Amino acid sequence: MKVAIYGAGGVGGYFGGRLAQTGADVHLIARGDHLDALTRDGLTVESVHGDFHVDLPVTDDPADIGPCDYVLFCVKSYDTEAAARRLDPLLKEDTAVVSLQNGVDNEEVLADVVGEEHVMGGVAYIFSTIGDPGVVQHTGGPARIVFGELDGARSDRAEAFLDACEAADFEADLSTDVRAVLWTKFALICAQAGATAAVRLPIGEIRETEASWAMYRRLVEEVCAVADAEGVDLAPDVVESRLAFAQELDAGAYSSLHYDMTHGKRMELDAVTGSVVRRARENDVPVPTAETAYAILAPWAERNEPNA
Repeated sequence: MKVAIYGAGGVGGYFGGRLAQTGADVHLIARGDHLDALTRDGLTVESVHGDFHVDLPVTDDPADIGPCDYVLFCVKSYDTEAAARRLDPLLKEDTAVVSLQNGVDNEEVLADVVGEEHVMGGVAYIFSTIGDPGVVQHTGGPARIVFGELDGARSDRAEAFLDACEAADFEADLSTDVRAVLWTKFALICAQAGATAAVRLPIGEIRETEASWAMYRRLVEEVCAVADAEGVDLAPDVVESRLAFAQELDAGAYSSLHYDMTHGKRMELDAVTGSVVRRARENDVPVPTAETAYAILAPWAERNEPNA
């Protein structure tokens, strides 16, 4: 099985490394200092599930890799279209491009560029980031992915990828309604990102403060209301299940949006809170809490834009 990891950061580096450990032919696509370190020293993963090191081929040019069976597409959402336009050398007739990105817009963007037949939706439940160039730090979360064909089919390629994930000893599930999966995680992402970035404190202190925890709940509820207006069939207990999940998060957990904000990095605000606000307006759904979070964070996103 030949797999390209497009965006070998915290998510792609971890899952790509695990697949490589069990014999998959894994190729990394990275850039900058991270590319240089991976080329020189290989990939080091410092994980709460056990550290490991793998030496893998790495490049910044998909043409160096050639056609693959699977592409784990793990770039930031603001890079989706540009990266999608570079996928062609990796594709053959039945290649699956599995998006493991934040947000609910990426699969549509990918499908517009490479064709819906190549795209699988997916989510990753993991807290991981690039600690130093060439080093992925996995600090928590179940290290689990859920993925599926956009049409809900249990295709041969989806079943084969599920088998590969299970052999790599991380949790994986194949969904026949990946759109619901995307929105279910999106509700959690929007609340976790919006709350921790706006409050600038970790989830533990938000949970302990009644007004802030109520804000977190309202963010989840507003995303679910937008999903309903979009025709997404979420579970009846989705709000309570997301809040229960958040209750189990490590008290010191923040979000990638908070990390990017506080480290001067470009933020995925438009793909997260901004997407909720935009879709809410299209569907005439009130989302005052999401609008407030967006207003608080938008100046930070603008400040952190390249060449701002």
